[in-house]
Amino acid sequence: MRLLAWCVLFLVFADEVLAMVALGYWGWQQDPPWLWVWLLPLVATQAWSWFASPRARYGHWLGRPVVKVLVFGAASLALWDAGHPTLAGAFLVFSAAVNALALLPVVTQVLEESTPGREPADR
Repeated sequence: MRLLAWCVLFLVFADEVLAMVALGYWGWQQDPPWLWVWLLPLVATQAWSWFASPRARYGHWLGRPVVKVLVFGAASLALWDAGHPTLAGAFLVFSAAVNALALLPVVTQVLEESTPGREPADR
């Protein structure tokens, strides 16, 4: 079961990286691209680290899911607007499934054990 938990946590991390890539990809198509290509992923990463990461400074029962929905929703909209509606839908379904699996007790237990200083699950 621990292997399953670590696989889910890896998929969650991959999902977060893909969201930043999608935002950067959309930013590259905007004007001026040199600004948006790094600004959008930077803002999303900062919001994630403040509110949604396992060791988030301001993370709480409401902030985590709100920021997750905003980041993954923005990444899906970015893919849609960039001309990839099928990919946007697939990404949104993948994000929802992986984050739902991350709420399983075995996954949260492994996360709590491996993150020093983390408070017990507050979800």
